[in-house]
Amino acid sequence: MTRCRLCGSEAMASVVDLGATPPCESFLAADQLDQPEPAYPLHLRVCTDCWLAQIPPLITPEETFKEYAYFSSYSTSWVEHARTFVADAVQRVGLGTDGSDAFVVEVASNDGYLLRHVVDRGIRCLGIEPSVNVGAAARDAGVPTLTEFLSPETGAAVRAEHGPADLVVANNVYAHIPDVIGFTQGLRALVADDGWVSIEVQHLLTLIEENQYDTIYHEHFQYYTVASAIRALASGGLALVDVELLPTHGGSIRLWARPTEVAGEPTQRVADVLAREKAAGLQELSGYTEFSARVAKVRRDLLRFLIEAADRGETVVGYGAPGKGNTLLNHCGIRPDLLPYTVDRNPYKHGRFTPGTRIPILPPEQIAADKPDYVLVLPWNLRTELVEQLSFIHDWGGRLVFPIPELSIVEVAS
Repeated sequence: MTRCRLCGSEAMASVVDLGATPPCESFLAADQLDQPEPAYPLHLRVCTDCWLAQIPPLITPEETFKEYAYFSSYSTSWVEHARTFVADAVQRVGLGTDGSDAFVVEVASNDGYLLRHVVDRGIRCLGIEPSVNVGAAARDAGVPTLTEFLSPETGAAVRAEHGPADLVVANNVYAHIPDVIGFTQGLRALVADDGWVSIEVQHLLTLIEENQYDTIYHEHFQYYTVASAIRALASGGLALVDVELLPTHGGSIRLWARPTEVAGEPTQRVADVLAREKAAGLQELSGYTEFSARVAKVRRDLLRFLIEAADRGETVVGYGAPGKGNTLLNHCGIRPDLLPYTVDRNPYKHGRFTPGTRIPILPPEQIAADKPDYVLVLPWNLRTELVEQLSFIHDWGGRLVFPIPELSIVEVAS
């Protein structure tokens, strides 16, 4: 990658090189285990002109999202997060409160986990979801869903058929598109001239500060600060008016934007977060130089724990098969000799194997059957939820292991 995909600059600096790994959602069926897997470099760089952190677009969204293994509804906390967001957004934007025919569009709407709360309120809505399988699950749940990728043309076609959207929601997708300018133009095509756009995306500030390097994977093409998000939004005719700091995914930002013509001045919260990012050095190279060394320590600490546990004859199994977990497993070189299996609530993944490391994925009930000494939690961002869900391992003295931001071993209460 020689040029920044946002501003076109050639001033690209290395942040961390994680080697080459398979795409994180390319789970293997049993009959694929003797077949070769493609692996692609995973090298994060930052543009020193606009400060957008990014990886090369070595895979296409079409390869990742035509059939997708992630269903949002399997996370209890994420469904609750969506319900709360809808309730707050209805008040903030005034959806339907004046008797008008309000319209909400969600881009990358997955299995309808968020829009079902909009449907329940009697508000007209539409999901735009590229994955055929999860889009079908949304329609089965009563959420109108268009199977399509967002582009300026798609946005214009939806607007022509359904009218402009009072609110456009784009949660956990702004990092997933290599054409950030075209995608942003698509958002602008969807939203009413006096409407609102809400975007949730992981915050590069917490990624760097909390060693969250496992959230770097091939379907995440870019990693935002508020400063770089302002530049990205402007490329499509949107302006940032407010920002919220969220605990989701280890630390996310919710960006509230409007068409440039009606946006007005941003709130004090925008200025406050920009000041935090500047103080952390994220608008100069100094904020990025030590990250690679801290990533290497996470790897060494986790491998040391797994090897020493194996030497003691103790058993360690995994919980979860998220995309981030596959970055961690591949970077650390963890295979079934150190982690014989992981479990996941999503039946789609049962009987499959993690990409690259080829660790079997089993139903969650396997943990209670085997009573392992330790459970390595791969979706560490769901720590509070999973400490409660997995409290039953206390019955045999089992403990939880969290690898990020640093290795921690947790004894759960019964």
